[in-house]
Amino acid sequence: MNVKDRVLKLRELMEEKNIDAYIIPSSDSHQSEYVGDYFKSREFISGFTGSAGTVVVAKDKAGLWTDGRYFIQAETQLEGSTVDLYRMGQEGVPSIEEFLLNTIKEGGTLGFDGRVVSAKEGSAYAERLAAKGIKIEYQYDLIDAVWEDRPALSDSKAFLLDVKYTGETFSSKLARLRDKMKEKNATYHVITTLDDIAWLFNIRGGDVTFNPVVLSYAVVTLNEVHLFLDENKLNDEIRAELAKENVQIKSYNDVYDFVKQVGKDEKVLIDGTKINYAILNNIPAGVKKIDQFNPVMFFKAQKNEIEIKNIRNSHIKDGVAVTKFMYWLKNNVGKMEITEISATQKLEDFRREQEGFIEPSFDTIAGYKEHAAMMHYSATPESDYKLEPEHLFLVDSGGQYYDGTTDITRTYALGPISDELRLHFTSVLRGMIGLSRAKFLHGCRGYNLDILLEELCGKWE
Repeated sequence: MNVKDRVLKLRELMEEKNIDAYIIPSSDSHQSEYVGDYFKSREFISGFTGSAGTVVVAKDKAGLWTDGRYFIQAETQLEGSTVDLYRMGQEGVPSIEEFLLNTIKEGGTLGFDGRVVSAKEGSAYAERLAAKGIKIEYQYDLIDAVWEDRPALSDSKAFLLDVKYTGETFSSKLARLRDKMKEKNATYHVITTLDDIAWLFNIRGGDVTFNPVVLSYAVVTLNEVHLFLDENKLNDEIRAELAKENVQIKSYNDVYDFVKQVGKDEKVLIDGTKINYAILNNIPAGVKKIDQFNPVMFFKAQKNEIEIKNIRNSHIKDGVAVTKFMYWLKNNVGKMEITEISATQKLEDFRREQEGFIEPSFDTIAGYKEHAAMMHYSATPESDYKLEPEHLFLVDSGGQYYDGTTDITRTYALGPISDELRLHFTSVLRGMIGLSRAKFLHGCRGYNLDILLEELCGKWE
């Protein structure tokens, strides 16, 4: 089926379920930025392959909401799809909530799969739409019924990250988490974010491309630990480590029934921005919920000495790989055929020479000439430019290593450039140097500094 047919099939299912509008976000059940193939429902229903965006399908119209990074890409990929582009942040463009309020009739129903919508977002929809008596139906994954050849959930094996990399055992981290739970007067803590679970249990995997994580949920109480995942992913080393704290292994999707059994006297610590709407609504109504940031997130952000040493080491190795790539590029452009795609592969090859390399840390952005001006550009066989000994070539890339994660952006002058390009490049460089030296008050946000960047860059005309 093409996108038109998929949307039509979805509308038929919506009619069966009496749903007036259906939301398809980009996230998975863990609110991840990057998701596995199984969770790419928004891409499937719209044809838009960018990493961020939300599709809403109503009875007689459908739209994709995405930000300025993807306007050009979305416009191209949505052409002829019957899915309209809503450019977020632009004057006159309604928000998703405004669209729903204007589209769904009084007493109608909004639907979405509650596993892929955050608790905070789902609750906001319910609160905002209640004024029109609009109900929320979150128990149907209608995309699954349309997606006949949907990829299976990843079955990639997990591995234990040695303490020589983590600097702290799982047992120590668990004890710290329980101390923090006691401070917050919590008896249960539900964790759904994959990177936080990976950090807490010192396990890594390959369930999401570019992210060495394992699809899992965790529920920690003051005397028990429950880990929900595909048990076949665990090796004997991981099992032995988890057994030290008597971790109880349960099937991945059993978390939804598990939280239904939480006793009414318990106090459950959750992060409404991270857990999904289905989990929130499966916790019994009488149970006290403490909605605060997940303590593991703060633990993870405070690196110990071993982690800092390892991160520095990973950047040294990555710097070697990038330096080799730069030397190869400068000495071979114009002498052999190099394209955006082949240059990307060559850089990955240099990284793979480094000890402890796992995979790239994200999909490399390698843009030559005007492609460099397209945010989050990704070369395809159809768009792949051949590099010549002239103009600018932007490469934004990174690596996942056992000892750290890297992310580096460089713009290479492959030969002579125009005065206009030189001016723009130098202006941006001046702005970045100035921003790096800026002093600002606590609570200042990035966009508050935009005026500084504009002033430092100067006028280009």
